[in-house]
Amino acid sequence: MQDRHIGDVRVTRIEEISGPGFPAKDFFPEFEPETFKSHEHWMAPGYYQPESGRLVRSIHSWLIRTGKHTILVDACSGNHKNRPGMPGFHMLDTKYLDRLREAGVQPEEIDFVMCTHLHVDHVGWNTKLENGKWVPTFPNAKYVMSRVDHDHWAKVAKTSGAPEYEINTYNDSVLPIVEAKMAEFVAGGEHAMCGCLKLKPAPGHTPGQIRIDLESKGKRAMFPGDALHSPLQVPVWKWNSRFCDDRDLARQTRGALLADCAEQGALLMPAHFGSPHAAYIKAKGDRFEIDWDHDNARGR
Repeated sequence: MQDRHIGDVRVTRIEEISGPGFPAKDFFPEFEPETFKSHEHWMAPGYYQPESGRLVRSIHSWLIRTGKHTILVDACSGNHKNRPGMPGFHMLDTKYLDRLREAGVQPEEIDFVMCTHLHVDHVGWNTKLENGKWVPTFPNAKYVMSRVDHDHWAKVAKTSGAPEYEINTYNDSVLPIVEAKMAEFVAGGEHAMCGCLKLKPAPGHTPGQIRIDLESKGKRAMFPGDALHSPLQVPVWKWNSRFCDDRDLARQTRGALLADCAEQGALLMPAHFGSPHAAYIKAKGDRFEIDWDHDNARGR
């Protein structure tokens, strides 16, 4: 377990899976071989496998403990989920809930599940299979999600010809939460929560993605969902992922996020960075750099 402290708030990474993911040249639509090559020296082996050409990804949640509330940011991919065409997420059987318990938290103790967006690898553990039925994994939680994102994926789930894994993701990992009246929707603008969190729109990757800003005792962290997937998207911040819905808007969101991190001295805590999984950001004009060696960047 990796604990970090943001003021009085304890943040723990709960891993689901990690290892090689998509080929780099296929993952970034703006991929340029020479630009990528210039960053290979620091990307390999922690974030890129030269021998396979694949990016290294981690899929994890962030567990936030404020002293009053226990909050889970994103719920990874889930077990026993049927994901045709997405072998990396298909019918998984991981020890995710065991790792949550090892961190000292039972599923019943989660007060809020923060869904930054509703992609397959962010909502899977919203539900679990019990007696042939998908039921909420965190029975006492409110599941906070974007109204815009929800309505978009609800429509996709009813669209003929939509990818089956997207239809299944909504139907087995989001709809049961809505039907159980455990969803709490946010729409537009900023929303304060729990005395230390602010939810802010971060669209582009999905229509309604939100980011979560944490502040405690003058210290800050930002949970950006998939505003970026790879550390490469800090220095090469104009590159999108293949899964970004609106690439121009995703680029704007990413640039604003990195600028905010640099200006506020906030720890960036993405959903997919490999070890050490979080980093501070430095601005150099209209460019950004990762500050791996900043105090606390490695959990010191």
